[in-house]
Amino acid sequence: MSNTASGGASSAPDAEGHRLPTNVYPSLYELAIKTDLVASPPTFSGEGIIHLDIKEDSSSIKFHSHKTVTITHIAISTSDLKTTSNLNLPLSALTLNNENEVATLDLSSLPGGGLKEGQKNTKLFVRWEAELKSAMHGYYRSEGDADENGKKPIYGLTQFEATEARKAFPAWDEPLVKSKFAISMIAREKNTSLSNMPQISEKPWKAPSNASIDNVFSESYELGSLLGGTVQLGKTEGETKLEGKTEGKTEGKTEGKTESNEEGWKITKYETSPLMSTYLVAFASGGFASLESAHHSKLTGKTVPLKIYATKDQIKQAQFALDIKKWALPVYEEIFDIPYALPKLDTLVAHDFDAGAMENWGLITGRTTAYLYDPEKSPLSAKKRVAVVQCHELAHMWFGDIVTMKWWDNLWLNEAFATLMGELVILDRIWPEWKPRSQFLKSHLQGALDLDSQRSSHPIEVDCPDSNQIAQIFDAISYSKGASVLRMLASVVGEPTFLKGVSIYLKKHIYSNAETKDLWDGISEASGLDVAKIMKNWTLKIGYPVIKVEESGDGKIKLTQNRFLSTGDVKPEEDETIWYVPLEVATLGSDGKVSVDHKATLEERSSTYDLKGSDSFKLNADTVGVYRVSYEPSRLVKLGKEASKFTIEDRVGLVSDAANLARAGYAKTSGSLSLINEIAKGGEDEFLPWSQMNSALAKLSGVWWEQSEAVRSAISKLRIDLLKPQVERLGFDGSKDEAPEVKELRELVIGAAAASGDEAVLKEIKERFAPFLASGDDSKIPPDLQRIIFTYSVEHGGVAEYEKMLSVYNKAPNPSTKVDAMYALTSPKDQGLLDRTFKMLNDGSVKDQDLYIFFFGLTANKYARRRLAEFFVSDFDVLMKRYPDGYGVNYLVKGAFQSLSSHEDLKMVQDFFKDKDIRKYKSAVAQSCDSIQAAADWLQRDSEDVEKWLKENKYL
Repeated sequence: MSNTASGGASSAPDAEGHRLPTNVYPSLYELAIKTDLVASPPTFSGEGIIHLDIKEDSSSIKFHSHKTVTITHIAISTSDLKTTSNLNLPLSALTLNNENEVATLDLSSLPGGGLKEGQKNTKLFVRWEAELKSAMHGYYRSEGDADENGKKPIYGLTQFEATEARKAFPAWDEPLVKSKFAISMIAREKNTSLSNMPQISEKPWKAPSNASIDNVFSESYELGSLLGGTVQLGKTEGETKLEGKTEGKTEGKTEGKTESNEEGWKITKYETSPLMSTYLVAFASGGFASLESAHHSKLTGKTVPLKIYATKDQIKQAQFALDIKKWALPVYEEIFDIPYALPKLDTLVAHDFDAGAMENWGLITGRTTAYLYDPEKSPLSAKKRVAVVQCHELAHMWFGDIVTMKWWDNLWLNEAFATLMGELVILDRIWPEWKPRSQFLKSHLQGALDLDSQRSSHPIEVDCPDSNQIAQIFDAISYSKGASVLRMLASVVGEPTFLKGVSIYLKKHIYSNAETKDLWDGISEASGLDVAKIMKNWTLKIGYPVIKVEESGDGKIKLTQNRFLSTGDVKPEEDETIWYVPLEVATLGSDGKVSVDHKATLEERSSTYDLKGSDSFKLNADTVGVYRVSYEPSRLVKLGKEASKFTIEDRVGLVSDAANLARAGYAKTSGSLSLINEIAKGGEDEFLPWSQMNSALAKLSGVWWEQSEAVRSAISKLRIDLLKPQVERLGFDGSKDEAPEVKELRELVIGAAAASGDEAVLKEIKERFAPFLASGDDSKIPPDLQRIIFTYSVEHGGVAEYEKMLSVYNKAPNPSTKVDAMYALTSPKDQGLLDRTFKMLNDGSVKDQDLYIFFFGLTANKYARRRLAEFFVSDFDVLMKRYPDGYGVNYLVKGAFQSLSSHEDLKMVQDFFKDKDIRKYKSAVAQSCDSIQAAADWLQRDSEDVEKWLKENKYL
């Protein structure tokens, strides 16, 4: 992949034909979308008049379309200074390349053989129709929960990122091509329609019986008139629909649909939008209820209406998500000094949603777990998820919506900023008690370091010419590593200066497109530093360094940087990058105070640093840098004893580095076990260090899962020994006003103790579940411990416990409880009960959006792990048909295979995929193989070392 950022769209398509030429540019889309939810199957149809700027003489027009959309009519209108001409074009003039989803319209029949540069008032009319499928991309249908009569509400909504607008209307479906949109929605009278902009009118609608394509460009024509009644084709040559054909099979047909005779339609028109990219267009139609509030902007003095929509049975749980918009928007406006740009901001909560949420401008959408919260029954984790998701999507109103990346190679400009702002900066200002600056290490930095340590990783800025592969870069590199390097940069220049630079960047590119260089220019202007030079290799190169620390005994240390790989086998050609590394050297003075050198950097392969007499030091203070540090064994022992004198973030980084360096073969696992033992028994009682220690021990247990019973039992004894004091100190019940991190620590240690087989913990779990099993009384199940109690009750229970969870799953009171039930259903030891769960995966019991949760639950269950891999292999064809566009498959591949840990497993996975077309999930396959390789190598290399340590410490 190229390491250079792309500029604008090229003047001709790329070699694969996925990029459009720039000879024609749409300035305005007038769209009318008719949704029939009563038809069987549900359908939608549309009309569009697309206003075109002609940049070059053109004998053809290229735009994006999809084989599932049937284009039925097409016409073009042009004018010059003297004449105006309308031409209804034969469908034979339009061809569709199914591979790159580019339609080509031949204009050679126009006077002069095509369009001329600068030709005025050029408009393209298109009519189309399609089935409203349950695909979770394009314009699709979603099903709500059944009511008391067993009826499920059906509604339509859109998900267009990255390249799915073409599944709803003909489009120049690239982020650089910004246009205005004037949208009308035609729907049943009882339904509510939504779009990006505010409604300007709504009235009854009935298609005129004499509608004709001959007058679609007349001033009297109302867009949408050809979407009902008897269509008169007029002068159109031929009535054959444009249909994509694949391997002789016709796609995109809606013949055979049954349209309801029920009368009563309405048309809702919306204001014309500002310039925006197609992937941000949104609309929806269905039976929605709403809550409302308002944002009063100090910058403009205007009031912006805020609403949240959901089905009526769920709307009462949407208040918290609505409140967040009201709280967070003023903070964003203050930081960026730019007001929220649109006249309203809605959120729509969907039952079927592939991603977590989507930042459609003015109409944010997302799944129920992202936006619904029950203050009485939902755990803290659910509350934090709603806050994080809403703040993340609100950040996109600036990063992505008002300023948009030029192409998907700069996706990180959207996602990394939304992650940093929405999940750290804004959270810290609204909920400082959640300690989001510290939590960032757990939620993002560690995941970024894990993925980016794999050979199959990619640079933050990744060349992505093939639209089939774009979905794969929506990963921890674009989100978490991107946000982590921005956090590191903010530490280097100072956060106020960093945010000032961000504001400069946004103001310079408002309503336009940008690339990484533009951001660096803004921060350079604010800081006076050459930010592009500092950050170049962090965004353009793959991976990150490990800093080796060598002590010479003269008060100086030698520091050397090399690329870090989880498999520990870096090749010379993979180790050519030199990063700008802020060393952030923390030294412990004789007075017990820690001071940090913020100016020290490593900008070459190797250098020395003078400790100035200090014998106690640690690099990467507060773990702000995106790198690992490898100390000599004696220094690691000393740091373990001194750990409490450093910050929480330091202790998290210390444990993370030691454990991951051991797994990769840079050190022995026994060293990291000694460090964890020292810190845990040294009085550590903070959640984040415990979370990191538990993660390290859980990975050890996970990789050693097929070793001898004696060794596995010894690892469990170690975990229980370290956890027991915390379990006994915290108990199962907390006070209502206790700190959030205390709640999280309780959940962590009780869950880890249960996973390790602590008999006392499992006994109490059984006792607390018993009233719920008998009568539905959940008063002894704290919301924060519900998933743990559900999961281990099923694991150590039988049919009764399983069926209780099945009933909860089928009628859950809130989204987080439904997810808890999913994990419980994946946790049995009993193979007969697991048979029932595996059957659910294919019998319609599990929504497409939730299948990955079942996969992650099953791979965490050692009694189901191999069965899951076998299930994926045996049902591969079924799964591919279920996810024909590849979305979702990335998670399924990782869930099915990345927890395996032998070289035989690695060969099996490689052999299975070697003859498959994996273009749309190639990264997931490679990353899973890297994970298996690293685990198998670790096990082979350190199994004796681990056994020796366990024996020396009386666990074996």
